[in-house]
Amino acid sequence: MESASMRAIFLKQLVLITAIGATLIDKTGRKPLLLVSAAGLVLGCVLAAFAFYLKDHHIDKAAAFFAVAGILVYISSFSAGMGAIPWVIMSEIFPINVKGVAGSLATLVNWFGAWAISYTFNFLMQWSSYGTFILYATVNALAIIFVIKVVPETKGRTLEQIQAAIGA
Repeated sequence: MESASMRAIFLKQLVLITAIGATLIDKTGRKPLLLVSAAGLVLGCVLAAFAFYLKDHHIDKAAAFFAVAGILVYISSFSAGMGAIPWVIMSEIFPINVKGVAGSLATLVNWFGAWAISYTFNFLMQWSSYGTFILYATVNALAIIFVIKVVPETKGRTLEQIQAAIGA
């Protein structure tokens, strides 16, 4: 299959997954969708790590399958939850008097994290190609723990109920 056809299939999948995530956010709640999404991110990273492990051990044919699967799982999982839901929660969690500053700070932290990952990626890949993705899987596993322990469910709650849930 030519690459233009593959791109079209991939983009259709991405739009479909994003639409499913947008539909589910008000049915299942933010927190369950975040947890499923984060688990998918862990799986995508583990599949990518396994692909690089196979490549390092010269099992190239199987490596390509796991690399593509890892990328598709990761991007789909991100699109279904972790890509959008934190922004939704951010808009619901802060009181109006700090929403602008808090939202700006959260955005700054997000973009700093994106920069740090982009900056360190090549260094990490030189250190260990599959180790890089194991590290990323570990960070995403820690995100699951963070969501379970810290992130409140905001679906159908007032600001006062959300603030009470986080002890603010």
